[in-house]
Amino acid sequence: MIGGEQNPAGRQLSVASEDGDFLLVDKPFGWTSFDVVAKIRNAYTRAGLRRKVGHCGTLDPMASGLLILASGKKTKKISTLEVLDKGYEGSIRLGVQTESHDSETPEYGHCSLEHLAPETIREAANRVPGTRLQQPPMHSAAWHQGKRLYELARKGKSVRERRAREITVYRFDITGIDLPDVHFSTDVSKGAYIRVIAHDFGEALGVGGYLKALRRVSIGEYRLSEAFSVEAVVSAIEEAGKEAGA
Repeated sequence: MIGGEQNPAGRQLSVASEDGDFLLVDKPFGWTSFDVVAKIRNAYTRAGLRRKVGHCGTLDPMASGLLILASGKKTKKISTLEVLDKGYEGSIRLGVQTESHDSETPEYGHCSLEHLAPETIREAANRVPGTRLQQPPMHSAAWHQGKRLYELARKGKSVRERRAREITVYRFDITGIDLPDVHFSTDVSKGAYIRVIAHDFGEALGVGGYLKALRRVSIGEYRLSEAFSVEAVVSAIEEAGKEAGA
């Protein structure tokens, strides 16, 4: 079977359907979502299986985990996936901040955590769930007058009038405390920036904080355990090209 490889969850990897496929990929740390799309698109081209390729739910380079790609005619259905809720696991470093709210930019504003008790951290976490307006960070892929905000941020520019959007944090659980790092698991609505949640969490504790690590584990009913590595997808496409040309 073309693209018949299975992952540990038993999900088959299908890459050669003429109607297109949804591809569940484990995006590596340090890659942009567009890097993954380009890699898969180029693999199709080299294999002689020209396909449109798009993705749903951009992940920042400093984040890893579940990224859903669509190929062929399935790219027309990406909008049906973009509205789905998402689940994440990660860690917040307390007692310090960064301009990007994650590890992309240098730390500043270090302060002591000696007074911070685990009970205080857990009480603050209990106040995170809920619906609120959230302003996208400057170091994000949100658009402003035809430019990505991160493009402006990297030029030293700041946009104060970033349009806030309504988001919902359904769940925010502390899974471990190893100061200065706090580990968490959360479920959020479409459009929520976990970096901003991490920043606000540090502010609520009065010590500052930034998102140290992040991994997306779910998009709607799709799970990271069902995803394949970029290398596995590329290999399956190469094999599909060979079979199609045989």
